[in-house]
Formats: sequence, C-alpha cells, structure tokens
Amino acid sequence: MIRFLLALLLLPSLAHAQDGLLPVDEAYRLKYELVEPGKVALHWDIAKDYYLYKGRIKLKTDQASLNLGAIELPAGKAKHDEFFGDVEIYHDSVDAVVPYTLDDPSTDRIAFVVSVQGCHEVEPLICYPPHPVTVTLDGAAFAQTASSSLPASSAPAFNLGGSQPLGGAIDEPALPAEQAFRFEAIATSPTEVLTRWTMPKGYYLYRDNTVLSIGTGADVELGQPTWPAGVDYVDEHFGSVVVYFDQVELPLPLRRANGAAQSIPLTAEFQGCKENGICYPVMQRTVEVDLPAATTDQLATAAASFVPMSASVAPAATATKSTTTAADNALRSTAPPPSRLGLLGALLAALLGGLILNLMPCVLPVLSFKLIGLAESGESLKKARSHALWYSAGVLASFAAIGLLVIGLRSAGQALGWGFQLQQPLFVALLVYLMLAVGLSLSGVFQIGGRLAGVGQGLASRTGPAGDFFTGVLACVVASPCTAPFMGGALAYAFAASPIFALLVFLALGLGLALPFLLIGFVPALARRLPKPGAWMDTFKQVLAFPMYLTAVWLVWVLGQQRGIDAVGLVLIGAVVMALALWWYGRGRDRGVGGHALTALLMISALAPLAYINRLSATTAVVASDSITYSRAALDELRSEGRTVFVNMTADWCTTCKLNERSVLGSDHFRNRMQQIKAVYMKGDWTNVDPEITAFLEQHQAVGVPLYVVFKGKDDPGQVLPTLLTQAIVDAALQVP
Repeated sequence: MIRFLLALLLLPSLAHAQDGLLPVDEAYRLKYELVEPGKVALHWDIAKDYYLYKGRIKLKTDQASLNLGAIELPAGKAKHDEFFGDVEIYHDSVDAVVPYTLDDPSTDRIAFVVSVQGCHEVEPLICYPPHPVTVTLDGAAFAQTASSSLPASSAPAFNLGGSQPLGGAIDEPALPAEQAFRFEAIATSPTEVLTRWTMPKGYYLYRDNTVLSIGTGADVELGQPTWPAGVDYVDEHFGSVVVYFDQVELPLPLRRANGAAQSIPLTAEFQGCKENGICYPVMQRTVEVDLPAATTDQLATAAASFVPMSASVAPAATATKSTTTAADNALRSTAPPPSRLGLLGALLAALLGGLILNLMPCVLPVLSFKLIGLAESGESLKKARSHALWYSAGVLASFAAIGLLVIGLRSAGQALGWGFQLQQPLFVALLVYLMLAVGLSLSGVFQIGGRLAGVGQGLASRTGPAGDFFTGVLACVVASPCTAPFMGGALAYAFAASPIFALLVFLALGLGLALPFLLIGFVPALARRLPKPGAWMDTFKQVLAFPMYLTAVWLVWVLGQQRGIDAVGLVLIGAVVMALALWWYGRGRDRGVGGHALTALLMISALAPLAYINRLSATTAVVASDSITYSRAALDELRSEGRTVFVNMTADWCTTCKLNERSVLGSDHFRNRMQQIKAVYMKGDWTNVDPEITAFLEQHQAVGVPLYVVFKGKDDPGQVLPTLLTQAIVDAALQVP
C-alpha cells in the first residue's frame, strides 16, 4: 500500500522522467505484430529495475466483430507483493500471444486495448497506475501477413512505448482520440479512486462535459468530486468554459456497501479539442479499478463525510454554454454545522446532562441503593461526606476511563459513540451477572466483607469506602444506555476537541451525576433531612433487590435481541450457576478451604457460557409494519421524491429510546399525523454495530442514540430533534411548510 501512496505523490513527475523515473511508456515499451490470421504477438521491453505484473495484463475491445481469446503468457517469477499478495512478475522482457476470431471475415482492421501495470523496485519505490495501450492493425498488416514470401518477423511492428510523438505544433494532423486523451484510474485507498487524464501539447479537456459513473450491479457509489482549478478559456464551440491542458487528476470518494475486495467498472464520458483544430465527439472509456478490502471503520469514516455525486452537465457535441462546475452542483450536505459550544458551554452542558441523568430510569435503581449508605450515616456529617466523596470518586474514575477509551479508539479510527459497550453481547451478559449479584446481596443471600471479619479490623474498616466507590462505578455503567438532555452537544464537542478538553467534558458529566450526593454530604441541612437509621433499612434494602432483578431481566432481553434465544438460554444457565456459587459462599463461611474452592469452581463454571455467546451470529432486526428499515439509499430516494421522512435511530439497550417510542412515537396520534402528511417513518437499529448507522450519527454530530431527524424533501438538510421527545415537539417538526 505504501508504494501506491508514493505513486500518488509522484504521478506528476512520472510523465516528465523526474527523480530518475521513466515515463510509463518508456519503462514498458510495447511492440506488436500480426504473426498469422487469428494471432497477434505482443512484446514488452522492460527497463532495468522495473517489472510487470503478470496478473495485471488485461485485454479489452469495443470492436463488435472481434472476439478476443485468453492471452497466452509464459510463467513469471514468483513474488509476494505487499498490495496484491502472491503474484508472478516479469523482468527484462516478455512475449505474449493474443488469439482472436472475427465474426466478419471481410474485416480489414482490428483494435483492442491491452492494459499493464508494474513497479519500480529500487529507490524510489513506486508502482504505476494501470496503463492502457490501444493495439490497432489495419489492412496493410493483413496483406503482409498473408504473403507467404515474408517471414512473420518482417511484419510491421508498432512501438507505442514512446517512439511516437505525443503532440507537437498545432498545425500537425490531429491524433487518434486514444492518444490525444488518455484516461486511467487507480484505487489510492479502499474508499477513494484517483482518475487522471493526460493530453499532449495543444489539446485540452472540457471540465463541464465530463461525467463519471460506475456500472450497474456494483455496490459502490461515487461521491461528489472536487475539481482542481482549470483554465478559463473562450471556446468557439461552447463559449466561456473551464478546460484542462497537459494533465488533470481528480480524486473520487467512494461509499461502499461492504468491505470485500472487488473490481468495479469505472466509466468516464468526456469531450475535448485540439487547439485551432478539431473537437472530438464524446468519448467513453471504461477501466476496471481493483478496490482493496476495507475495514468496518474505513467504511464508516468514508460514509460519514460522503456527499453523493450530483448530476453533471450531460456531454453532447451540441451542448450549450455552461460555466457551472460539478462541485457547484453538489447536493447540500445534510450534516448540521459543527457544534458552536465553547469549552465553558460544553462543561456546563455536561454538568447539567449528568445532573439530569440522575432522573433517568436506568440510573434510579442504583441511586436508591446509594440512599441506604447515606441513611446509615445518620446525623454524622463525617460519614455522609465519606460516602459522598468515595461515591463521587467511583463515578469520576469511571467516566474518565470511558472517556479516555472512547477518545483513544476514535483517534485510532474506530467509530464509537456513547453506549458503544452495550453493542457487545459479552459486556451485556456480564452486566446481567452483575445486576443479579447486586440483587442477591441486597436480598441477604451473601455479603462481601461481612464474611471476612476474622481477617482483621483494618480490612473491615475499608469495606465502606470500597462499597461506595463500587456504587459510583455501577452508576456510571448503568447510565450508559441513557442519554439525557444537554449530553449530546457536550459529547459532540468532546469528540471534536483536544484530548485534554474532551476529558474535562467527561469529568464534568460525571460530576453532574455525583452532584446530588456531594451536596447531601457537604450541606448539613440536606443531610439532616435524610431518614433516621433503623430496622426499616433492612426491609428497604431487600425491596431494592427487585429493581436489580428487573434490570437483569431487561439486559437478558437486550441480549436476546442481539444474539437470539440461544444467547438467552446460555446466560440464564450461567446466572443460575452463579447464584448457586454465591448462595454457597453465603452459607459456607465455616466450611474452610474446601468450601471456598467449591465456590471458585462454581464461579468459573458460571463464566463458561460467555465463551459461546460471543460466537453466536447477530440477529436481524424486526421492523414494525408502520416503519421501514433505514438505509442511506432508501433515504436518498425518498428525499429525491420530495417525501417527508422521520428518521429514528434507536437501540434495544437504549432506555431513553424506548421511553420516547412508548410515550410518543408509538402513539396513535403520531401514526395518524404521519399518515395525514404522507410521511415515512424510518428506523435504524443500532443494537449491534452498524457502520451505516454510525456514519449517519456522525454526519449529524450525534455521539449515540437516540437521534431523531426530520427531512422535508431533497433540499432540506434535516431538523435534529431533542433527545427527550414530547408530542408537541414532534408535531411542530412535522408541520408541512
């Protein structure tokens, strides 16, 4: 891959033999001759320190009556290539034979294109793009070959490797179109193709009469190119236009449906002229571009910044005057402007978001659990402060760890957002165990710390702070499925800011979550309002076990949505074995080493099903009858038709999403409103990793779900709705302009 990137940097120099590199025509000189009817001999002279790929020698013809056979090539030298893998190459020279048949025996001309690709194997290490050469044999060659008095070697040979002039004075005869306008393309990355036109002196290419497309059936889409600056030119045919002389390179971004290595047919339609001479009719060239395999993150990154190619000026010999560039016709990006939050605004938004997070249904069970510790402190301000500080330390440490992980992975090219860990079935299964263990502890099945009293008073005295710290960690973990108001903008700022500023935003979010308990710990008036300790606390503690069990049930359901009923069965088996281990631990404090060994064995057995859960295939999301599944292609098509589209990006593990869907988006009022305006309800399921949805989230500067965007026609950039929905908010967004 490094060679091809170097080639990109050196492409302009290759045409002028700078840095000791030969032009491609001189590095690989081609001679050809018709040795007998039905066979064309090809011969390449390969310059020193250069080689050709055997597998990159390809044939193509547009001549309807000509049928080309498979090219006959000798065995090459085996080589492991960093870009193409195990290949065969040629040094010095190589001979080949191209068999052919003619449907029309009276044909006195054959023409086909032979494309080659090779590399320079010493410094500078570069590989050339595929290089096509047109092989043409006319009636004279046929006549000479038919004469038995002439040996095959005396047949005319044409060297297209540089001996023919590539241009000259403007009064010279016009060159054939294939020589006047050379077109080639190469993949410079899995998601970008570099195209290049090369013209000899005195020839120019029209910018606005150029159209690029990919053949039908390919699951690759061309993005909007950005043309380089051209030359303003007054043309006798089209008036004031922009043209290119000598050479022009045009990078093309790609959006791919999958990352498998593949070959795509790239077609270019273009038109050009010879100065003070003829204008060529519209030319069409199709080249095969080999795309290397792409990772999920490369696909997501490319899709996030992708702008579809707009309609270009249709090439035609009678085209009217136009000065509009392809870039000028680009569709407006649907991405909103970058977050305008400064650091202070982001910190304030994060603090408010974390504070509101305390009220979200995913966090409330843990906060109720924390109230027990505060109540146990009674009127002791010192104990209340200790509880608050250790709990806050657990929250802040957890948010810092998640922030550093997300920022680090995103810097490395991983497309991650808030709640990304819940897309991993293994993490969800571990949370099931954790919630069940907390519930069993609250129910009195076992107690960590109480069984270790004999070890020493010092260890027992550390049980309180450790428990508070763990509760803070737990609050952070269970908060990840929720997205509160103000969080979205703050986290969007964090992902775009420097690592230091981003970490400050995550810490502010954690501080907001811990703030209520810090206030209770440090404001005596609030601490005195807590209920007095007493026997009620044991009952309350046991009651709090049931929200933990319900949370575990919800997580089992999420796991089933991700990996199916088999995953549910496996995690339930593991949960039962873990419950047995904890029950045995709670009863077996006097059983000695053997009892603890059995507990350890049972806990290890409980973890065994997790190894199988990760091997299960992801399930297919089921979309309700009142909605359609999100895809970028479907959204673009609906918008082009002028339809109003309500896009809901959701996930089964997102409790905020489910709350909105239950209270607003699942109501009869919403369905009736959508039917009245003939709008389309589109849902994207981010329960499992989905690069296309991740790209949509990034395009709209969202760091997670839920995300709600309303589009009204093809030119509407989309209106992003708040995280928490009300019917009034949705009705206002669906107002027909």
